[in-house]
Amino acid sequence: MKAIGFTKCLPVDDAEALLDLDIPAPLAPEGHDMLVEIHAVSVNPVDTKRRRSEEPKDGPRILGFDAAGVVRAVGPLCTLFQAGDEIFYAGVVTRPGSNAEFQLVDERIVGRKPHSLSFAEAAAMPLTAITAWEGLHDRLGLREGDGEGQALLVVGGAGGVGSMVIQIARQRTALTVIATASRPETAAWCRDLGAHHIVDHREDIPAQLKALGVKPRYVFSTNTTARNWDQIVASVAPQGAVVLIESQAPIDARQLMPKSVSLHWELMFTRPMFGTPDMIEQHHLLDAVADLVDHGRLRSTMTRNLGPMTAARLRQAHALVESGTMIGKVVLEGIA
Repeated sequence: MKAIGFTKCLPVDDAEALLDLDIPAPLAPEGHDMLVEIHAVSVNPVDTKRRRSEEPKDGPRILGFDAAGVVRAVGPLCTLFQAGDEIFYAGVVTRPGSNAEFQLVDERIVGRKPHSLSFAEAAAMPLTAITAWEGLHDRLGLREGDGEGQALLVVGGAGGVGSMVIQIARQRTALTVIATASRPETAAWCRDLGAHHIVDHREDIPAQLKALGVKPRYVFSTNTTARNWDQIVASVAPQGAVVLIESQAPIDARQLMPKSVSLHWELMFTRPMFGTPDMIEQHHLLDAVADLVDHGRLRSTMTRNLGPMTAARLRQAHALVESGTMIGKVVLEGIA
């Protein structure tokens, strides 16, 4: 089958950073696995980080986590889907990815594709929606309707995860949502998604929050955590909570102790990587996301569609993500 992968770690501007490949197709699905025909994928920072830093050891590495496609066959333990179903999901880092014609994926981390979205629009959503949902509900402990009179600070509001945090927080909680953005176009994007207030993360965040009269009980940091750590510590309210999805450099969690602030990590790959007993919760939450989309309460964050997937176009998508200036998500359809 056709696939796109890499054989050595190279900068994105190298023509061999990603290669058009012909590799064996997956075997018939076993257990809870399904064989999926890939119709669209999107690129996330995790793709670019692994391409830059993880040298393949046993042949080419196929990346790609977000995907939307059609089930072609199901394993003997599958009960949630059948051949012909349209689905979307985010895969797992420990298995071959979605940058290929076909992929095996465990049905327990798969949701039905929203009826109202194209495959491309749907492919933009799973990884970021799962991250946002788990971060808000499983890590910060927020339940639907919670947060009256309290505020959430979203650091990196215009990125893929931030865009979903804003939307899910607005639709499922009563929190006042403050997003950070540093350009007019990213600020406008965050407002359009529902952010009540915008602060500039290149300026003094605590001072801007004070001017708004807001002290966030919760902070959701989606990028540049180490750079913003002192401002996050100063911004969060006493007895509040912070959730992080990355930290490119060390942070000192002891700084949170005087305020008795709790610190949480969110990695949406944890459930499938470890086969946790509640792994099926990702299926349930993706179905809930699909329902919210089909009822007009959430929207796809696709902002760039580069067309059919080739190695050259996938390198372009990686370059866009690595630029740090992306608004929303970049998507590719099928494989050329």
